[in-house]
Amino acid sequence: MRLYRRTLALPGVRTLMVLVFFARIPLSAAGMVLTLHVAVGLGHGYGAAGAAGAVVTIGIAVGAPVMGRVVDRYGLRPMVLVTTACEAAFWVLGRYLPYPGLLVAGFVGGLLVLPVMSIARQAVAALVPPDLRRTAYSMDSISAEMSFMVGPAMAVVLVTQFSSATAMLSMAIGIAAVGAALFLVNPAVRSEQEKAADTGERVPRRVWLTPRMIAVLVIGAGAVFILAGTEVAIVAQLRENGELTYTSIVVTVWAAVSAVGGLVYGALSRSPGQVTLMAWLGLLTIPIGLVGGSWWMLTLVLLPASALCAPTIAATGEGVARLAPATARGEASGLQSSAFTLGSAAGAPLVGFVVDHSSPAWGFAVAGAGGVLVAGLAAVLIARQRRAEPVVTVPA
Repeated sequence: MRLYRRTLALPGVRTLMVLVFFARIPLSAAGMVLTLHVAVGLGHGYGAAGAAGAVVTIGIAVGAPVMGRVVDRYGLRPMVLVTTACEAAFWVLGRYLPYPGLLVAGFVGGLLVLPVMSIARQAVAALVPPDLRRTAYSMDSISAEMSFMVGPAMAVVLVTQFSSATAMLSMAIGIAAVGAALFLVNPAVRSEQEKAADTGERVPRRVWLTPRMIAVLVIGAGAVFILAGTEVAIVAQLRENGELTYTSIVVTVWAAVSAVGGLVYGALSRSPGQVTLMAWLGLLTIPIGLVGGSWWMLTLVLLPASALCAPTIAATGEGVARLAPATARGEASGLQSSAFTLGSAAGAPLVGFVVDHSSPAWGFAVAGAGGVLVAGLAAVLIARQRRAEPVVTVPA
């Protein structure tokens, strides 16, 4: 735990970790609130709810790099002010919109969503020296797991005990509070040394968006593809077993073991590479559905893959921080958020389609196989850059 103590002793790190934990709770609840509002509040069913979620997802994927670029050029506070106002307005006004209007507003709201995840990753890179970033990004992944254990559950309680309109108003209040806290704390997105070294010239995107950086983004998308697909397959398997009521227990254990894996990963002075983590995450996911039996057996066979979830996500954050120049870190973090978003958008519907036309076991297999393919693609990209790099020879 020595590395964790050193990291938490750095100025601003404790405050950042507490802030982003609470800031992610509305973020983690957003998808559930929107789904229940469309399916239950408006009575359009879950297919329409999925379409609304897809529209918002596209908006987020497009808008995240743009918001990151705004941070790079104008600083954090202007971006936080604009996105907080726009996202809070979406949740306030969205309660009164018919379904077609909600789709349009959802796309615009996605474009201008408050990018809490990107802000957290940029701040970690600014506050933490390179030798401690693995630990810091592991802490960030653990914090994200804990937030996502709280947010959706709160969304369900608000909708079932009150109404979807109340849940949307609560989202607006939560986003406003999060935005105000981020504006007041104003976490650093560049270190003092990076600010001093800034000449005002932007590094061209082609310089830092190398095959190696693309490999990191692809791995991020692949990891979330597996997570989203696995979640769908878990629900399908438990429903097939007649044990749907145990879903919350299985998912909670899944997230908790992921957090433990992240804790171990952050304590390592040396770690497996991103491609290795991605490959093993995929390989360990493929056979999960082959083990039949009750919910507790499913939970047990989930554990090995679960332990690699947070480390794989943390490794991508560490990779982006290492490869992106400080003046383009916001845009690079935005691209990482887009990769996560697209991975989730692809994983859930694809695995859902496979489950509908075969069985939950094939859902796990497709989720894992997708991860293995992503690891292979990332390995090819990294090898391509190595071949392109000039060979340095030492004179005799």
